[in-house]
Amino acid sequence: MAKVSEHYDQDFFLWTQEQAAALRRSKNSNLPLDWENLAEEIESLGKSDRRELRSQIRRILRHLFKLSASTGDQPRAGWRSTINDGRSEIEDVLRDSPSLRQEVEGLVAEETGSAAKLAASDLEQYGEPPDAVWAQLGGGGFTPEQVLGDWFPEPPR
Repeated sequence: MAKVSEHYDQDFFLWTQEQAAALRRSKNSNLPLDWENLAEEIESLGKSDRRELRSQIRRILRHLFKLSASTGDQPRAGWRSTINDGRSEIEDVLRDSPSLRQEVEGLVAEETGSAAKLAASDLEQYGEPPDAVWAQLGGGGFTPEQVLGDWFPEPPR
């Protein structure tokens, strides 16, 4: 049988889910604890990693849309830097909670529409038409590999 704390250092998200479930199963013991709220609080610790992953994916997608659509030269370096920063943040989250890796594809799919709207709005503020964002969205957006990898879109001609 595995040690109860085995996943704590290996996969924090998985540990929080296991501990919350164990607390809920144990709530009939004689210990005077607030079982349900304890379980919810522990679960929420893991959910914060998931929220961070979702946020960084949306951030990267937003900037990938802008890079793929913008013909401007000036903000491109900043957008690439933001993408690299987001990818680094995701690496940190997935290092602490590797079980969240299985959620990346779904989160990319969920956040694509929102990121496209944000990117289109950003481009309009720069005086650029957002049509290329909508075309990229219509073409399927970006893959999880493009979001997490070192890929960058070529500037439009």
